[in-house]
Amino acid sequence: MNVNTRIKLSLMMFLEFFIWGSWFVTLGTFLEKNLSATGSQTAAVFSTQSWGAIIAPFIIGLVADRFFNAERILGVLHIIGAVLMYQMYTATNVDAFYPYVLGYMILFMPTLALVNSVAFNQMKDAEKEFSNIRFWGTIGWIVAGLFISYLFLWDSAEGLSSGLLKNTFAMAGIASLILGLFSFVLPKTPPKVSKDEKVKLSDILGLDALSLLKDKNFAVFFISAILICIPLAFYYQNAHPFLSSIGVAGPTGKMAIGQASEALFLLMIPVFFKRFGFKITILVGMLAWAVRYALFAYGNAGELSFMLIIGIALHGVCYDFFFVSGQIYTNSRAGDRYKSAAQGLITLATYGVGMLIGFEVAGMITDSYKLADGSVDWKMVWIIPAGIALVVFLLFSVFFTDKKTTPESQLNHA
Repeated sequence: MNVNTRIKLSLMMFLEFFIWGSWFVTLGTFLEKNLSATGSQTAAVFSTQSWGAIIAPFIIGLVADRFFNAERILGVLHIIGAVLMYQMYTATNVDAFYPYVLGYMILFMPTLALVNSVAFNQMKDAEKEFSNIRFWGTIGWIVAGLFISYLFLWDSAEGLSSGLLKNTFAMAGIASLILGLFSFVLPKTPPKVSKDEKVKLSDILGLDALSLLKDKNFAVFFISAILICIPLAFYYQNAHPFLSSIGVAGPTGKMAIGQASEALFLLMIPVFFKRFGFKITILVGMLAWAVRYALFAYGNAGELSFMLIIGIALHGVCYDFFFVSGQIYTNSRAGDRYKSAAQGLITLATYGVGMLIGFEVAGMITDSYKLADGSVDWKMVWIIPAGIALVVFLLFSVFFTDKKTTPESQLNHA
């Protein structure tokens, strides 16, 4: 890969995740402060991510893989996304906001696969080259958080009271327009499938991989993956409103610690796999969810603020040790015939079904523990997902039997 191509792909990844990090982290707080949303309304808005994940395979399978270059579809989706971002910026209530965020997420979620497709198409050795390109996506997410907290001060106490969080959508929209236009000068990525080839629903949704559920261990992992998405949804939906409401300064910037942690622990997965095996690695990830929420439940913005920082920093263990390890495990169990189908099925089960359930549960719990003065009993809101994560941890530890299923070559995928 030449230097010019590397720079283009790195900038593409930076902008892709800068856009997402510009508004998604602060979304819960924006909905509460600017639009006076209830917990159930907030859950409905966050659930648009799941609907986007469910619909994304159809856009990729029916359009991107068959008719048009990936970089051109990427450009069109982000330009339309910029328009929708402007509509979200101007919305004054949840009812007006919801259709635009739903439309946006249906268009945005496919772009996550498209940027990977554009990048992989330029690589001779993806196992060695991809992580260096994807790294810039993490940097983009972190920079967005730092801008919000420390450059623009949109999430400061004064900024929140003045409704400045709506500017996150303007920032995301500008970045989306830039990436949309920039996409047309990205390396050409033509369709991989003939437009005359017959489309099968089972291929699009990865349903052929359902046969893997005959393996008891894979079935236990599959169910656990869906269940662990419930605590995950609590973090996405409630972490920023929680930190903002208890008076943590620069909450968006501090949450970027989680992305830095994610990049760091990604490098540690191969070490854990070799030394401890898949089961222990997964269990560490599950236990980290319970620990982080216990830290959130009992920490505060004062003398116990270090507990909140540790909880945020555990994001790398929580996410990488379960979800990334799970992708590697799925890849090793699927075999050559079902590899793509299995990854599609896991994505549909977690970001689709699992997160959809999780956001709904998180919204119900948050509403249930709202106090008379409008504040939230955050201690209980965090103890409940900690308990759920602990139950999943116990179920997985009892019913999953570790086998040496991950060959040496699979470790390189981390």
